[in-house]
Amino acid sequence: MTLQQLRYVIQAADSRSMNEAAKALYISQPSLSGAIKELEKEIGIELFKRSSHGTVLTPEGEEFLGYARQVTDQYQLLENRYVYRTKGKKKFSVSMQHYSFAVKAFVELVKQFGMDEYEFAVYETRTYDVLMDVKNFKSELGILYRNDFNAKVLNKLMKDNNLEFHDLFSCGTYVYLWKDHPLADKTEITMEELKEYPCLSFDQGSNNSFFLAEEVLSTYEYKRIIKANDRATMLNLMVGLNGYTLCSGIICEELNGSDYRAVPLHADENMMIGYVSRKGMSISAMGLQYLEEIRKYKEFVL
Repeated sequence: MTLQQLRYVIQAADSRSMNEAAKALYISQPSLSGAIKELEKEIGIELFKRSSHGTVLTPEGEEFLGYARQVTDQYQLLENRYVYRTKGKKKFSVSMQHYSFAVKAFVELVKQFGMDEYEFAVYETRTYDVLMDVKNFKSELGILYRNDFNAKVLNKLMKDNNLEFHDLFSCGTYVYLWKDHPLADKTEITMEELKEYPCLSFDQGSNNSFFLAEEVLSTYEYKRIIKANDRATMLNLMVGLNGYTLCSGIICEELNGSDYRAVPLHADENMMIGYVSRKGMSISAMGLQYLEEIRKYKEFVL
């Protein structure tokens, strides 16, 4: 296996056509196909399915592509630093459930680099996609919660995908609602008091399992429930319909404004906020700095 073969695989995947990839690489199509077939024979897996409609990665090829990108990116950093004597762009990416504090930590990380060159990415997404983003090298880290209810399913998913979970901090369960909601000024709220108001829940798409829900008490029989797929819509529904959602209680007013409240829920439900990483792989300097920013929110746990 050579670095050149890895670059061939990446280009073929990006182009979705051996002919187009060969043009981009300035080599002949037979040479490109032969090099990739030789690699497939060496590693014992089929990377691409070829047809008259183009070239598509196999599931094994998708996984291999993630590792190939990681290797070529690291090589580029080495080459820039020691061959061309340039710093190169700082790179970091993170995927997360819909947590404003995790976004704020990302903001603080980026601010530290001022006018330096960088290429960062942040993805607020579904629980399953957080795991897959880390598995497939789209993100270095994933931020989500685990508790007694979902631990068994999450642990299996992580084991099957060579991932591991690391604790950051524990928190209780809070009701997140608009400041003018009829229950906003209470010191504690019960599920009975909430039953006439719509519960807001983040949609999990085709992986809409109770165990992958972003909110605790996902098996509770809610009288009214509304699914949404982004935080801005959630906030609008809180104002327009007196809706609510269940959360960690960590409020980030700098991003969401001061029009919302987190009130303790009267329920024995706790969650552990943590991060997911690829098993056995060290975390980059950027990743460690981001986690330091996240840990600062431990003191804000209500």
